[in-house]
Amino acid sequence: MREGRLQVNGRTVRDPLFQVSPEKDRLTVDWKLMRKDEWLTIMLNKPGSVVTTASDEKGRRTVFDLLPPEFRTLHPVGRLDMASTGLLILTNDTRLSAYLTDPANAVLRTYIVTVTGNFTAEDLRKASAGVMDEGELLKPAGLTLRKASHRESHLTVELTEGKNREIRRLFKALGHEVTQLKRVAFGPLRLGELQPGQFRRLTREEVRLK
Repeated sequence: MREGRLQVNGRTVRDPLFQVSPEKDRLTVDWKLMRKDEWLTIMLNKPGSVVTTASDEKGRRTVFDLLPPEFRTLHPVGRLDMASTGLLILTNDTRLSAYLTDPANAVLRTYIVTVTGNFTAEDLRKASAGVMDEGELLKPAGLTLRKASHRESHLTVELTEGKNREIRRLFKALGHEVTQLKRVAFGPLRLGELQPGQFRRLTREEVRLK
């Protein structure tokens, strides 16, 4: 820019604070048109033992090791911790990512959870009412007990915002360790028959939320 090599709508711009609209403005460098990458959003069934980052300082496998090299320009929408599995959206659409992760939009996420021990009716009442942990109120948008035994219990949990490790913290505060956590839905998307490690491209219609 300072060398006068950038043009916006045919006008040379040298000010780094000059505001542009990438969707509308015509940007050229040395009068050669800058082309945007095509819109790309995918749904991945994240397996366990991979991390949701582009690289890992400990050398662990990342979700990008499961994808073609040209998909490294994508960014994950939210995260699933290393042990968690299931539906993960990756996109190059920053507006879509911001909308999906903004708590004000209350985009519903659904998880199938297995915990240790017998999750009682009283536990269900407490969890549904919300539990304070580390100064945060952990309160699911929906909670259904599917099956319970002395060994383990199975639940469906719905969230509308992604506090750090919220589900694991919620159940631990009630004396139950999460042994399996799988996201099966995010907004209008359902994991369906997609197998662990597999991905598929999404259309704009599939992720249209308004």
